[in-house]
Amino acid sequence: MSLKPAILAVGIALLSLLGTAQSPPANSPPPRSQDSAQAEPAAKSKQQNPPASKTSGESSSKATIIDISPPVGDVQEHPESEAAHESVNELKPWDPHRAAKDIEVGEYYFKRKNYRGAESRFRDALLYKPNDALATFRMAQVFERTGRASEARQYYTDYLKILPHGPFAEEARKALEKLSAEK
Repeated sequence: MSLKPAILAVGIALLSLLGTAQSPPANSPPPRSQDSAQAEPAAKSKQQNPPASKTSGESSSKATIIDISPPVGDVQEHPESEAAHESVNELKPWDPHRAAKDIEVGEYYFKRKNYRGAESRFRDALLYKPNDALATFRMAQVFERTGRASEARQYYTDYLKILPHGPFAEEARKALEKLSAEK
C-alpha cells in the first residue's frame, strides 16, 4: 500500500516537470528560427557590408536637413501646380462613413419635411465628403422646397457636374428648367 502513494507522487512530480519544461518563463525572449551556427555567418556579412547610408556619409539623425524644394524649372513646366499649392492652406476633414450616416439621417428628416434638420445633415455630409452626389442633390431639393431658388439652382448645377448621367440627372434638369422659368 505504501508503494502506490510513492508511485503516484513520482508521477505527479514528473508531470509537473514536463509542464514547466514545455512553457518558457514569462519574460523570456521568443525562440529564434536560426541556430547559432547559422547566425554567425549572417552577423559577419553585416559587418563586411554596412548599409549604403553609412558608406555615403549621410546621417540618419533628425539633424540632417533634406531639401524638398521643387527641381529647377519645375514651376515653368507646370505653372498650374504653383497656383494650386498657394490655395491650399488647411486640411479638410474626410470621413465618408460619417458622411453616409449624415445623409441617412438627412433623408429621414427630409421625408418628414423637417427641412432645417435635413439641411444641417446634408451640409455636414458635404463637409466630410465634398462633392457627394446624393447630398448635393438633396441640398438642392431642400433649398427648392424652402423657397431659396438661387441656392437650389447652384446645387442642381453642381449635381449635374458631379454626375451628368446620374440617377437624378433628369430630375435635376427639370428642376433647373422650372427654377429658371420662375425667375
